[in-house]
Amino acid sequence: MKKLAVTGALLGAALAAQADVTRYPLPGSDFPISQAVEVSADTTLVYHSGMTPAPANPDAERYSAEFWGNTEAQTLSVFNRLQASLKEKGLDFGNVVKMQIYLVAPEAGGMMDFQGMMNSYRKFFGTKEQPNLPARSAFQVAGLAAPGMLVEIEVVLARP
Repeated sequence: MKKLAVTGALLGAALAAQADVTRYPLPGSDFPISQAVEVSADTTLVYHSGMTPAPANPDAERYSAEFWGNTEAQTLSVFNRLQASLKEKGLDFGNVVKMQIYLVAPEAGGMMDFQGMMNSYRKFFGTKEQPNLPARSAFQVAGLAAPGMLVEIEVVLARP
């Protein structure tokens, strides 16, 4: 009886490891996001809080543009910090099914630097090494937790 229970548990674990995630590409586009992502009901979802950048130059004047870096540098920092956090949880960017990116305009009254964010985003998503694309939204917001921060990113992941 014990052998049957263990076999059943192993089979259940093997089936759970094959999370059912379907990614729907944007029709007629090569833009690196999914139009939608479908996750089966038996998949564990992980909601990761928003992450912000580490200072690009901690020796610079606190909260200055030099202290934080530009949008591209801050986005790269956030993705590197997020990648480390996911690794600690046994996850990676391939598990991301939904992403929300909050961007602040570098200059008051200006527009967010969407292209700067995309330059760093493309290093982690839509690559040969990591082709899984999340459903994603990007928002311009008035500000973040600290003066001079331009980027915060939160993700939802599907754990197989």
